Amino acid sequence: TALLALAFLALVGGLVSELVAYSAVQPPDMAEVLFAVRLSLTTATASSVLATLAAIPVAYLLSRYRFPGKALLDTLLDLPIVLSPIALGALLLIFFRTPPGRVVESLLGPFVFEVRGIVLAQLVVVIGLAIRLLKATFDGIDPEYEHLARTLGYDRVRVFQKVLLPMAAPGLVATLMLVWGRAIGEFGATVMLAGATTMKTETLPVAIHLNFEAADITSAMIFIAVLLAISFGVLLAVRRLHGRTL
Repeated sequence: TALLALAFLALVGGLVSELVAYSAVQPPDMAEVLFAVRLSLTTATASSVLATLAAIPVAYLLSRYRFPGKALLDTLLDLPIVLSPIALGALLLIFFRTPPGRVVESLLGPFVFEVRGIVLAQLVVVIGLAIRLLKATFDGIDPEYEHLARTLGYDRVRVFQKVLLPMAAPGLVATLMLVWGRAIGEFGATVMLAGATTMKTETLPVAIHLNFEAADITSAMIFIAVLLAISFGVLLAVRRLHGRTL
């Protein structure tokens, strides 16, 4: 464990030393940095909130009920976790070339090479993770609490709202934060569906890719440092949250 920690610290130390050396030679474009940070924060927040809200009823259904095809549905919902994000992005791109996809775009607006495409790509990538985390949360809550509330006259909806959701609140918050952290680092599906256009669909991971391609090492390292700091902060917050609920 100590060796792994030291190896990771060495990687971070190397980034810091190189960043100091390069920044003295070529200052970064802070407008591009701020744009990528704002876009990443906005799209990751939108996609993670949507994923968490959509995952709540699905995770509850999988946790509390048995029904025909449950194993198949459970397996299908795990596909976004194991399937390559690039493959997911390609599937989305192909979908929007079909008649149903064109109908969706006519109703909701264009997704291909647009910011809303970033949100959709992130949503598809993280939805499986959100469902899996929330299912584990609901599995950890004793159903007897719900049965007791039913004997007191609560219907299923009120039991869900007044009993289950408050008990699952720490897990919901942790799920939202972990999904948000995964969404902000998403690259493969995003670049396939929304493209990689500077100052338009340039999230932090896309900015890293673009600046390395342009041999702008200073900017690329700054984007890496920002993404690293955000990811570390999210993980630290989740660990502190879990520590309070143990």
